[in-house]
Amino acid sequence: MKVSKIIVALIIAVSTLSPGIGQELDNSLNIGQMITPLNDDNIFKTEGYFNWCSSIIKGDDGKYHLFYSRWPEEYTFHGWLTHSEVAHAISDFPSGPWQYKETVLKSHGKGHWDAITAHNPKIKYFEGKYYLYYISTNMGDQEYTEKELIETARVGYNHPYWKQYLRPNQRTGVAVSESINGPWERLEKPLIEPSGPITTLTVNPAIDKGSDRKYYLIVKGDKPNETRFIRNQAIAVSDSPIGPFEMQKKPVIDYLDTEDMSLWYDTKRASFYGVFHAHHFIGLVRSSDGINWEKADSYKIMSKEVSMINGDKLYPDRMERPFIFTENGQPKVLSLAVRKGNKSYIIFIPLKGK
Repeated sequence: MKVSKIIVALIIAVSTLSPGIGQELDNSLNIGQMITPLNDDNIFKTEGYFNWCSSIIKGDDGKYHLFYSRWPEEYTFHGWLTHSEVAHAISDFPSGPWQYKETVLKSHGKGHWDAITAHNPKIKYFEGKYYLYYISTNMGDQEYTEKELIETARVGYNHPYWKQYLRPNQRTGVAVSESINGPWERLEKPLIEPSGPITTLTVNPAIDKGSDRKYYLIVKGDKPNETRFIRNQAIAVSDSPIGPFEMQKKPVIDYLDTEDMSLWYDTKRASFYGVFHAHHFIGLVRSSDGINWEKADSYKIMSKEVSMINGDKLYPDRMERPFIFTENGQPKVLSLAVRKGNKSYIIFIPLKGK
C-alpha cells in the first residue's frame, strides 16, 4: 500500500515538472492578435545608412538597448556583405524612439575569420555576461583591396568574389562583455561549421537557454542535396553560450525557404518559440524540447503589410529579420527590418497583452 502511494506521488511530481507527461502544453500564443498600429516613434531611420537586423535587451540601467546592423547607403543595399557594422542604440521604451549611441563591431580586418562585415546581431545575457552573436566572412587566401570590396557590393550577387569567397565563408561568432557598454572581446574562431541539415554557411544566429540549462543555437545554411536556392534552419546544443555546439540531425525547418530566425524560451508555456520570415509572411514555430520542431498553432503572424496609427498602410518591398522582445515572460515588441524603395529601416510593433 505504501509503495503504491509512493509511485502515485512520483508520477504526479514528474508530470508537474515535465510538460507532456500527464499535462497538456499551453499552445495559445497568438502574436498576430497582439499586433497594434505603428506611430512615428516606432520607426528607426538613420540618414545615410541602411538599418537592418534588430535585437533588444533591457539593461540594468533600466534603459532598453538595441543592437542592429547598418552600412553606408553609398555602397548599395548589397553592402551588407562587405561593409555592415553592428551599432548600439538606446531608448526609454522597447518600441522606441531610439537614439544611436555607438558602433560596437566592425570588420575585424585581414587575418581573422571575421575579416569582412559584422551583421545579424543578437544580444543575450547569460550567467552575468553579455553575449553579442553576429556573422562575418572573409576572402580566405585571396588578396583584395577596399576598392574591390566596394565594387563587389555594387555588383552584388553576380560578382565572382561574392560567389566564390564571401558568401560561402560566412560564419556565426560571438563577442563577450561584462557590461552592456563593452568592451567586447571577440572569440578567435566561429562557433559552428555547417553540417547535418545545412551546408555552405552558418548565419542568422538565434540562441536561448532552456529549462535544462543547455544553450540552443539556431543557424541557417543551404539545404543539402538541393539544386534550387533553398535554405534550412538547423539547431545545435551546448553546455556553454560559447560552445562547443553539437549540431542536431533534425532540422528546425526544411519544408520551405526561410530566413532570419529569432528564438526565445517561454517558461509559462514550457516551450521554445522561433519567429522567422518566409518572403511573403512572418511565421512562428515551437518546440517543447528544442530538438523537435513544429508549426505553432498560430503559425502565420502577419503578411507583408503594416498598419499605421493614422489609418495608412505600409507595404514594404522587403520585410525581414523578425525579432520578439519579451519582458517578464510576455512578448512586448515585434521588430522587423523593412526596405521600401532605396531606403531600409527598422520598425518596432508594440504588442498588446492578452
